[in-house]
Order: sequence, then structure tokens, then C-alpha cells
Amino acid sequence: MKLSLRLIAFLVVGITLVTFGVAWNQVRSEKRGLRADLERRAAILAESLQEITEPSVETNSRNQLRHIVERFGNREGLAGVVVYDAQGNVLAESSNLAGRFNPLPIPATLRVTRDQGVSEFVKLGGKDMHVYFLPLHRQGSTAGFIAIFHDASYIEAQSLRIWRETLWHVVAQVLLIVFITVLIIRWTIIVPLSRTAEWMKGLRLGRVLPRPVMPKEDFLGPFSDEVVNLAQSLSEARAAAEEEARLRETGDSTWTPERLRVSIQSKTIQSPLFVVSNREPYMHVNRGKGIEMIVPASGLVTALEPILRACDGKWIAAGSGDADRETVDENDHLRVPPEGPEYTLRRVWLTKEEEEGYYYGFSNEGLWPLCHIAHTRPLFRASDWQCYQDANRKFADAVLEEMAGAEHPLVLVQDYHFALLPRMIKEARPDARIAIFWHIPWPNAEAFGICPWQRELLDGLLGADLVGFHIQAHCNNFLETVDRALESRIEWERFAVKRHEQTTLVRPFPISVDFREGRAEPKVAESPYVVRTALLKNQGLEASFLGIGVDRIDYTKGILERFRGIERFLEKWPSYQRQFTFVQIGAPSRTRIQRYHDFVAEVEAEAARINARFQTPKWKPIVLLKRHHEHGEIQPYYQAADLCMVTSLHDGMNLVAKEFVAAREDEEGALILSQFTGASRELRDAIIVNPYDIEQLGEAIHTALEMSAAERHARMQRLRRTVREHNVYRWAGNLITELSEIRVEDSEHRHFSLDEPAKKNGRASGLAIVSSKAASGGND
Repeated sequence: MKLSLRLIAFLVVGITLVTFGVAWNQVRSEKRGLRADLERRAAILAESLQEITEPSVETNSRNQLRHIVERFGNREGLAGVVVYDAQGNVLAESSNLAGRFNPLPIPATLRVTRDQGVSEFVKLGGKDMHVYFLPLHRQGSTAGFIAIFHDASYIEAQSLRIWRETLWHVVAQVLLIVFITVLIIRWTIIVPLSRTAEWMKGLRLGRVLPRPVMPKEDFLGPFSDEVVNLAQSLSEARAAAEEEARLRETGDSTWTPERLRVSIQSKTIQSPLFVVSNREPYMHVNRGKGIEMIVPASGLVTALEPILRACDGKWIAAGSGDADRETVDENDHLRVPPEGPEYTLRRVWLTKEEEEGYYYGFSNEGLWPLCHIAHTRPLFRASDWQCYQDANRKFADAVLEEMAGAEHPLVLVQDYHFALLPRMIKEARPDARIAIFWHIPWPNAEAFGICPWQRELLDGLLGADLVGFHIQAHCNNFLETVDRALESRIEWERFAVKRHEQTTLVRPFPISVDFREGRAEPKVAESPYVVRTALLKNQGLEASFLGIGVDRIDYTKGILERFRGIERFLEKWPSYQRQFTFVQIGAPSRTRIQRYHDFVAEVEAEAARINARFQTPKWKPIVLLKRHHEHGEIQPYYQAADLCMVTSLHDGMNLVAKEFVAAREDEEGALILSQFTGASRELRDAIIVNPYDIEQLGEAIHTALEMSAAERHARMQRLRRTVREHNVYRWAGNLITELSEIRVEDSEHRHFSLDEPAKKNGRASGLAIVSSKAASGGND
């Protein structure tokens, strides 16, 4: 039987039972009320007749009694009146009773008290009757009885009427509810499910159809979620198959999540993977009356999750959500991702003092400005240094605890927050292969010498077997710093450092973004011009040209220089006034640090100054959106902008430039890129600028807007080819491949290769990855 028919049948039965139950209760109440009313009227009439009949009973005047009962016996609704003597013999009866009922009921003298009457419902001549008996007194004793007879058949008639009305109500309600139920089932379940089925059929056949509105009912929620996940998996699988076919056809070697997963499995032999980061890949926070899970935007997570899922590994991170402790087990573990758990998240708890000192203090007030050389004086405090050491030790202990039992693990440490971690792990596990990837620039030796603890930091880094940077220049700076600060041997021919009988390789690994065709979300269906107009309209503006910048509000990003370049552009080419608007998406961060707090005010003031100079009621040159934006909110700006400006004063890589290129599936738009970013070494078809040269910035904007369509298209094609071939999966694959091939010494200084312990003991080696944050490219 179909679901709809079963549901209708259950509704009909349920409604009928409930309705008849209510009707039965109503009939019973109605009958009880009518009987009580009838008994009350009979009692009142009997008591009034008692006073006038008692004297006639005392005198035994039957004529007088017949006159009385005849006088009152013909009232409306009254069947008759009878007077009995003490023995129950009839003394007088009204004419409307005479001969109708034979015999008349005799009063039950034993149940009639001196002062109270007796009420009875009886059947007389097949009719429902009510009789009320009341004693008549003479000289203090019972001399007889008066009986009041009422026709009670109307009570049953009333009950039948209620039942009849109830039956019609049931029929009407059932028909109405069945009709409404059919409509509800059709429009909320059948139609959406049919559209969903048609949509999935289209996906299966390779047709691109807009996603239908999924059923939102609670009981269909899990089904809707799984359908969306299944469709997403199907689309990704189809895209992967098409990409694989394209690569096979062209002989290309582009890295994909599938290729990365296979590569890691072949190198770690399905071994456990341990990832450690300061920021967790999944965070839980209290929202309203429930707990919400947040997934931070992260290129690093994008690169590493395929490995974690393939190896069923562990990700160790600092718990930062206010509901994180409520969602872990007794071992601080949580299986993720929630829609299909494939690896384990283990949370580490840092105190507020540790976070203040190691993260905000030493890392971001000391190492960050030191490495970026962005004209902000680094601050080094002994208390921050102590917190930095304590936090590194706490993470090292967590890594070692999770790695217990794994032989010859691979360890990948991420970023400047964990410079001491490689040495700490190496001292406890000499058999571990350890790498550290430094996401921010490495300054020259003189600049790094400012740090009071440079020797300790360098010694900690050289506990790794592999140190990675974005570009070769940073590798060179690092080797020169080591050569000047530590007693060691630099092997320049193979870029390696020999210290304490350990060799550390230094290599460039330029990080990138996830670049897969057809995955830009949300994809712009309309033309960029339509989307551009809508985006500006949301800000209450009108303009013909749109520029975009996406940064944390950080003094290293060149935001002030960018604004001044826009100002100079509008001065030199006034025809673009009221035509060109630049949207700066800026997320305030680290505002607990005074320099960052002050810089936010500087950016706001500079934008306000330039706008005050040029703006009109419906246009202004700079729109500053000062809040965090999700990835889906930024994509329309990337896809609709005429140009994107990345003007960092110093940056290890800067992934915004590559994100903009990856988003431009229409192969339009121009990229203005600072020469002081790592990305400028790869993205040669961008318009390369010196962000300190305001005149050059203005000219670059003019060049981007005036560039011919053919040149703009050709440049973007080449940019996209570069980002496609050098994506984040290639970065992860090359880094782990290099690490897995390193020969290390065990506690007895015996050299061996990665495959030897696996072959001898039949056990898999472990892989641990330690990251300072979820956001890739050192942009946290």
C-alpha cells in the first residue's frame, strides 16, 4: 500500500475514534444534565403539591385530591400526577394517566424517608418515564405519597440528535482532512522528492540542473542532507574522472585530491597520520539554545584532509570554541567530519596566559614583525618567551602521546608558532622524520639577529630533517642566518645544514590553493556586469568598474598604500571618477595587540579622507567592509571585479592572489600584485608593482582598466594554468614526498630508509603533521 494511502487510512481511523470518543463523552454529559434538570423540576413541583394535598389526605377527600391532580396533571411536559395512600393504593390520578399504564409503579416505602423523595427512571408501556415520589404526612407519620410522572423520551431523542450530528461532522472532517493531507503530502513531500529525483537523474546523466528546494520537514532533514552530500560526491567524482581523463589525454601531471591520497598511501603504507595545529579544523560554539559547529576557511585543511581521511589519522589542535569541551570524550577526542567520520580530532587546552604570551605576545608581536620587516618594531618580552616555550612543550607532549606505538613516524610542523617543536620531538623520538614549513618570510641575517633568543629558535628549527619555505630567497636567508649565529657546517651545493651529527635540508615549497574546474562556489550564473551592479547596489552605489581587495587588516598588507594609489589614479585620470569603485574586504584581527588596534583606525581614517575628497551622493571611490566574510560571500566579488589588488609590503606567499585567479572561470579580470610577495615569483602575468611607489600603483590601475580584452584574456589564461598546475595538493605531495625520502638516525645513530622498518617488522610508519593554524599561507 502506498505511503499516502496508509497515512490517509490512519488519519481516518484516528479522527473517527477521537471524534466518537468526544461525542460519547458529550452525549453522556448531556444526558446527565438533562436528567438532573428533569429531577429538579419534578422535585419542585412535588414539593409545591405536597402542601395542598396533605390536608385532603388527612380528611380522606378523594374528590378534592382528584381536583388537585387534574388541575396540575395537564401541564406541558408532564405525563401525570398520582396520589397514593400509605399502602400504595391509588387515591387519585390525573386523566392523562388513567388507563395508559397498568399497573402504575408502587412507591418503595422503605426508601422514602420522612423528608426526602425518590427519583426513578422507568419504562412504562415501552416509553421512558421519570417518576418522582414524595411522602405526604399526617400527624407526624407517612399518610401517603404523591408521584410526579414526566415523559423522559426527549432525553434519548436529544442523544440521538447529537450522535447524528457527530456522524455528519466526522464525514465532513474526514473528507476535509483527507483533502488537506493529500495537498500537504503532494506539495511538501511528493513534489519536492520528485524534483529531487529528477535533479539527481540529471546529475547521473551529466546534465547541469539548478538544485531544487529540498523538503525542510524535520523527519526528512537527514534524507535531504544525505541527498545533497551524495550529489556533491557524485559531482566531485565526475569532475575528478573528467580531470583524470583530461590529464591522461594531455599527458599533464596536475595534482588532485585523489592523486595526493594515493601518493600518501603508497608512502606511509596506510599508516596513521597525526596532524597538530594551533587552530582546529572543526570548532564548536554555543548559539542560542544549541551547539553549532564551525569550519574555519583553510587552504591547509583542504590539502591535509584527503590525507587524514585516507589514513584515518589524528588531528591535534588547541580547543578554542566555548562548547569544545562539551563535544569531546574523556580522552578529549572527537570523530570528524560529522557527516561521515573518517579521522579523529584531539583537542589540547591552553590557558589564557599561555595564549596571550605565546600567540599574541612572542609569535605576533615578536616574530611576525621581525620576519616581515614592515617598519613595525618587534617586541620581545621574557614572559612571552617563557609562554612560547611552555606552549611548544605542551604541543610536543600531545604529539608524542598520540604517536606512542607508531614506529619511525613522519612529523610535519607548520609555521612560526612552533619553532622549538622539532627539537623537542627529535630528542624524544630520534627515529622520527621531522619537517617544518615556515609560512612567513625569513629575513636577512642582520634583521633576524634582533631577536634575543635567535640561537634557541634556530637550534629548535634544526631539530627538523627538512625546513621548507615558499621561495628560494627565504631559504638563502635562513642558511645565512644559521651560518652567522650557530656553529654548524653549511652545504651550499645541496642546501643543507650539518649540526650535532644531524643534517637538515632546506627547500622551497610554494603553497597554493585548491584549483579544480567548476568548483567556484557560489558560481556566478549572470554576467559579471549584472553581478557587479547588484553588489554595488547593496552598498547604495553606482559605478561602471569594480576593484577588489581581500586582506586581514594587518600593517604588512599595504592597505594604506593601496588606498593612496587609488587616490593618485583618480587624480591623474579624473574621467574614472564616479566610474571606478574599490571594495576593500578587511577582517580585523589580533586587535588585542595595540599596533593592530591602532592600524584599524588608520585604515578607516584614510578611507574616509579619500572618500570625502571625491565622493558624490551615489558614488564613492572606496568601500571598506570591516568584518569577517565567509568564502561564499567573497566569491561574487572575485568573479565580478575588473581587477584585484594585492599590495603586501612583505608576504611569504599571499593566497588571495591565487584565490582570485582560481575564481575567474570566465578568464577575465586583471591582477595587480606586489613584487614583495612570494606569489609574484610564480604569477608573472600579473601586473607587478612596488607597493611603496604610489605613482606606479595608480598607473597599474589605469593599465588594468585600459588593457585590451585579448591581452587580459591571454594573461588570465596563463595565470590560471600556473595556479592549476601548482595547486595546494602538489605542495602537500611534494613536501611529504621529500620528507619520506629522508634518511634519519635512530637512538644508536643507525641509518635506515623509510621502507626498511616496514619490511622487517610488517608495521606501518606513522605520519604527524603539526600546524600553527587552519589558514594557509601564514595569513592568520
